[in-house]
Amino acid sequence: MSPNLSNPEELLTPSEVAALFRVDPKTVTRWAKAGKLSCVKTLGGHRRYLASEVNALLEGALPQQRSVIPPGQPAPQMGV
Repeated sequence: MSPNLSNPEELLTPSEVAALFRVDPKTVTRWAKAGKLSCVKTLGGHRRYLASEVNALLEGALPQQRSVIPPGQPAPQMGV
């Protein structure tokens, strides 16, 4: 199936994704290599990330980060 060029999906750079998650851009690259976050490679070999996937991941991760963790309980993993 060919991509729909009239409505292209917004792509984010590793730096933009890193800023949203408050991590280093290299961490975002590691997530992509581990298969935790899908990416698209440009002709120059640079990674780009689908904004819709990043936003969905953020929406799923933020409630866990804001919840109160009882003393003695381990923090839940972000799933990334």
